[in-house]
Amino acid sequence: MAGGLLKWIVPWEFSWSFLVLFIGAAWLYVVGSRRLRVPLSRQAAFWTGMAIVYVSLHTYLDYFFEHEFFMHRIQQVLLHHLAPLLLIASYPGTVLRAGLPLRWRVRLRRVGRGVVCRVVAAILLNPAFVTLSFVALILVWLIPDMQTLAMLDWRIYRFMNWSMILSGLAYWWLVLDHRPKPPGRMTPGIRVLSPAITMTPQIIAGAIVTFSKSDLYPIFEICGRAFTMNVLTGQLIGGVIMWVPAAIIESIGGLLAMRQWLRLSRTGRLPKRPPPVRRVSRPSVPLPPSR
Repeated sequence: MAGGLLKWIVPWEFSWSFLVLFIGAAWLYVVGSRRLRVPLSRQAAFWTGMAIVYVSLHTYLDYFFEHEFFMHRIQQVLLHHLAPLLLIASYPGTVLRAGLPLRWRVRLRRVGRGVVCRVVAAILLNPAFVTLSFVALILVWLIPDMQTLAMLDWRIYRFMNWSMILSGLAYWWLVLDHRPKPPGRMTPGIRVLSPAITMTPQIIAGAIVTFSKSDLYPIFEICGRAFTMNVLTGQLIGGVIMWVPAAIIESIGGLLAMRQWLRLSRTGRLPKRPPPVRRVSRPSVPLPPSR
């Protein structure tokens, strides 16, 4: 029994870079949570998101993700939607910063205030750029030729997975921002509306894959499928996964953004509109009598 459990824990493809980053983030959060009072709900959200990332990338399940289309869709929904949503919903920024030594925090603050860092952040965290990237990466990696490249080259495969995680983190960081604009980059109303906009092309793409009558991704047949099941059945399941669960997760994100909007309204932190300008009526001056 222990040997069978160990099989699932051992990664299908070991990665030192992922392991170092994962342990480093976990260590910073543990140290930071000891210095700050972090609610249990936020801690649970953070560790659940971290566990999903680890299971999706560094266990034996990665074998099934690489050899079955619907399993690969599960992996992408976890990495692009659920795990980033949980991690950002835990608001880990202050906790991770508290886990750093004081001199590192001072240096990090100085770097963040620098011109180069602000310019890069203004470009990479631009709401339009982040939103388009969030949707485009899903659609790009669904193109059969791109999917084939990712499955044949491990470097492209890892780049695909990391791009999904990073785009998900950037997107949900903007949507779940608890601050008004400014300093937030989106207005509270746009944050609530954004998930409804981004889920639409994903639903359309999922419907196309679901109702397709041909094998769109023969690369899984070439690499060897993990399950003995009908090709179109597996493709149908994969389309439904990227159609329904992904839309549900984004709807939950929209509800969380709505909660932040209501909280800002209750606390009076939303910018007030200036009072309307009223026209002052001037008394009419009688015209002089005509001669």
